[in-house]
Amino acid sequence: MNSHTPTEKQVMPPANFAVLGGGKIAYVRPLKSEDAKEMFPGLPPVAPGLQLWALLGADGTPIMLADTREAVLMNARENDLETVSIH
Repeated sequence: MNSHTPTEKQVMPPANFAVLGGGKIAYVRPLKSEDAKEMFPGLPPVAPGLQLWALLGADGTPIMLADTREAVLMNARENDLETVSIH
């Protein structure tokens, strides 16, 4: 029998995300330049308010940051990564 209520969300442990797709799945996520510094600590100063695109591993590990979605998708293809989009 299931011990959680119907409205309770199930959370997958972070370790499960790390092995999702055998390390071959990444996701594409839009983000504002103000938020990029948290994900990409070595990022040089960037003007606020810019729309950027991040390519992240299934476990959330930052892979790449670009100013176009096409650039991160191309990088994923070059590295044999299957991409999914986060809305």
